Amino acid sequence: MRIAVVAPSCPLKRESAEAVEALAAARGDCELVIHPQCFSSDGHFAGPDRERRAALREVMSDPSVDAVWFARGGYGSNRIAEAVLADLPEAARDKIYLGYSDGGFLLAALHKAGCRVAHGPMPQDIARAGGDAAVGRALDWLVSGDAGALEPGLSGPAMAYNLTVLSCLLGTAIEPDFTARELLVEELDEHHYRIDRLMFHITGSAAVRKASGIRLGRAQVPENDRPFGSDEEAIVRDWCGRSGIAYRGRADIGHDSGNKVVPFF
Repeated sequence: MRIAVVAPSCPLKRESAEAVEALAAARGDCELVIHPQCFSSDGHFAGPDRERRAALREVMSDPSVDAVWFARGGYGSNRIAEAVLADLPEAARDKIYLGYSDGGFLLAALHKAGCRVAHGPMPQDIARAGGDAAVGRALDWLVSGDAGALEPGLSGPAMAYNLTVLSCLLGTAIEPDFTARELLVEELDEHHYRIDRLMFHITGSAAVRKASGIRLGRAQVPENDRPFGSDEEAIVRDWCGRSGIAYRGRADIGHDSGNKVVPFF
């Protein structure tokens, strides 16, 4: 299997790239191709919008590439997501796309265009404690479809998003179709009151109310100067109750090395 790595948001650290390349080479069952654009820099981004878009379109168009792996999250993929879909090359639909966090914008756009996408660990996760396992899990799934890499509670059609990304997707041209899908959500570095605000917006969406239910992954919540009065699960459960969306419990996803794979197909 030939796997291309591109950075639609922020640059990939070279030491992380080298570690992932070594891990992939030791496996002997895949060829990892890290696009030079991953190391570009333009302010916050891994190159200007046009460079990030061009790199992604290049690997999408390449028939020798079996999977496209987003290098890391951060911020920026939303700036190119809609443009990436213009005149989508046929070869793009033959690939699998893997990422999470800010990459959720591209997952939504590509899935809407009929591509196979999945939420799951990215190369930069190698830098986390236990990151070898996260990267290995992603490669296990990409190469062989290993069921052990999947989020264990999956029982039907599903999607997984960061809460902030999901909230920003609503009402846009790349808004997902949630109909009859279980929606898995997670969050990073947002206070409880902000999670409450996000859930107000998300569960107030007519599109989200077509989902079969919501499950909550891990939320890394900073301490606020005034306690909110309830934790993230109570917040999500409450807004599900207010909106009539089934709350189906916890999910094994998050911004950590335990993050599991959730295919959208």
